[in-house]
Amino acid sequence: MADTTYDVAIIGGGLAGASLVAALQGQGLRIAVIEATAFDAIDSTSFDARSVALSYSSRMIFSALGVWDAIQQRGATPIERIHISDRTHSGLAHLDCREQGVAALGYVVDIRVLGQVLGQQMLACDKVDYLCPATLQHVEFKSDLAEVCYLQAGKEQTLSARLVVAADGGQSLVRQQSGIKTWQSQYGQTAIIANVVTDKPHGHLAYERFTDTGPMALLPTTHADHPTSMYALVWTVEDAQREAILSLSDDEFLTRLQDRFGRRAGCFIKTGPRHAYPLGVMLAREHVRPRLAIIGNAAHTMHPVAGQGFNLGLRDVASLAQVIVDAMKQQADIGSISILQTYAKWRRQDHLQTMGFTDGLVRVFSSHFLPLIVARNLGLLALDVIPPLKRGIARHAMGYVGKLSRLARGLPL
Repeated sequence: MADTTYDVAIIGGGLAGASLVAALQGQGLRIAVIEATAFDAIDSTSFDARSVALSYSSRMIFSALGVWDAIQQRGATPIERIHISDRTHSGLAHLDCREQGVAALGYVVDIRVLGQVLGQQMLACDKVDYLCPATLQHVEFKSDLAEVCYLQAGKEQTLSARLVVAADGGQSLVRQQSGIKTWQSQYGQTAIIANVVTDKPHGHLAYERFTDTGPMALLPTTHADHPTSMYALVWTVEDAQREAILSLSDDEFLTRLQDRFGRRAGCFIKTGPRHAYPLGVMLAREHVRPRLAIIGNAAHTMHPVAGQGFNLGLRDVASLAQVIVDAMKQQADIGSISILQTYAKWRRQDHLQTMGFTDGLVRVFSSHFLPLIVARNLGLLALDVIPPLKRGIARHAMGYVGKLSRLARGLPL
């Protein structure tokens, strides 16, 4: 009879769950991963592939995990400079990687590339059972173990683990079944996502432009047919505008985009399919319980204005992995609340600071209140001429918030 007792059971084999497996490999832990979607090495060359902006600290984490080279080989476009502006107003600021002494402020990578690299890494790990496709039914937390019931191939099965990690996304069933409450708010905004091509090279320059309906971001990225002139677009619009923009023809969409963004990036000449996502903010009120830790989107979701959503989750992974490994070295119970509270306290500052900063940006730059418009434009001008302020913002963009994990410093666990 197969042994169904594990050290760690990870619910969710997406980017956060797979990253945690990569972080814990080689530590002697027996790990189970329950994932509802069948693993499939999807072709990453599609023009409409969604992208994620990796902060510099995320690049360091992936380097320490031994997967960065594979990610870079499949395509990681450096962000060397960031241009920040306020539409119809004079506020303007620039960030440059050379001022920070790094090769890039961040990198733009297709989500499919990350999924492929991390998925293949996870499947190659020893002592990891990847239960897929399988659907979580319920979790029961006991004093010494957690019992996880799941459905696979139409059959209900059970495993036990010293620690359950909820990495099952914003609608986390584990979080809901555990009765953990959340704080959340909706912005009344929708993100329109698409890949667009311009008539001039991007030069590894990213744009963040604030408008009266919300921020617009253009992130330099790469495609085989457009190696130097493609951007990943995130266009924030009011919810009431969503259907009208989605129903535009490609030419009409590009004309509307040109009018809203201007010509700093050149003329928009091509667009891929558009996707729309409602925007809000969510933070779990508890991130640990006895035998339970919550990471990634199961713990927090935020507006994409600062590109920190996945990066914040990856820092969760790096911190939790360090807490687990340190507890093992001390022969402590990795699922005990005293050990897990170390993780929760460590992550609290980063969660509150990053989410507060992001939420503040959205609300301040979406306001039509004249004194606030004047103040935010003066703030942008100050950011461009006061080095300590610029350095602080740049370090935040690079993911250097609060206490850094060993992985975020490029060090092994």
